[in-house]
Amino acid sequence: MILADKVALVTGGASGMGRAGAHRFAREGAKVVVADLNEAGAKEVAEQIVDQGGSAVAVSCDVGTEQDNIAVVRTATETYGGLDIFWANAGIPQAFRRIAEIDPSEFDKLVAINARAPWLGARAALPALQARGGGSFILTASLSGLKGRPDASAYQASKGAATMLVRSLAKEFGPYGIRVNSVCPIASETPMWAQFMNGYMEPDNAANTFAQGIPLGRLAEPEDVANAALFFAGPDSAYISGVNLPVDGGSSA
Repeated sequence: MILADKVALVTGGASGMGRAGAHRFAREGAKVVVADLNEAGAKEVAEQIVDQGGSAVAVSCDVGTEQDNIAVVRTATETYGGLDIFWANAGIPQAFRRIAEIDPSEFDKLVAINARAPWLGARAALPALQARGGGSFILTASLSGLKGRPDASAYQASKGAATMLVRSLAKEFGPYGIRVNSVCPIASETPMWAQFMNGYMEPDNAANTFAQGIPLGRLAEPEDVANAALFFAGPDSAYISGVNLPVDGGSSA
């Protein structure tokens, strides 16, 4: 088990990619803090991990606030004695719309959750990761942070900021032995999928349409993203930092 004796914190851990990641990390031996605004969902995931023989606790967390980022790190250190991995996975979508149809307040919220919140998470996690002599900070960005497309300007701006945050923090955190990387998934059939498609295209039809443009012929599964995050969390990526990794079935090739 490649994460034995490690402590991992996953935000947005109640569903989708975060849920898959919490389970994946636990199967590899990590003690997991499942953090989510949906406290009931986080508790469900933590209970499933415990029932399967792992170790996990759930915590309610609004990643958009400094105090909650500090609190979840404190939960990890007080419960398990430290923190080795912080996966800033929580994020919000934008339904596809032209720029004139997007209210500036929505832009502000997207940047707050998709870019500012991981920055807050990194700021809160730094002392705990330093205390362990290093670790891994992982961010869920998006292919939208690497590749332009129409009708998603606010979302893409927020994820573009996230990918640059990865590069900046990799330079800043490297001297402390902390690696910083992101997973950049293409569309995935998580609970957010319908929100992206709201008013744009019927979700099931959209999945088939989008899949036709992906060389591997399907959307990403949450487990695909969890496996990529596991790579960044584990020892096989010990000399990799500052990477925004497309998890896109070859779409960006």
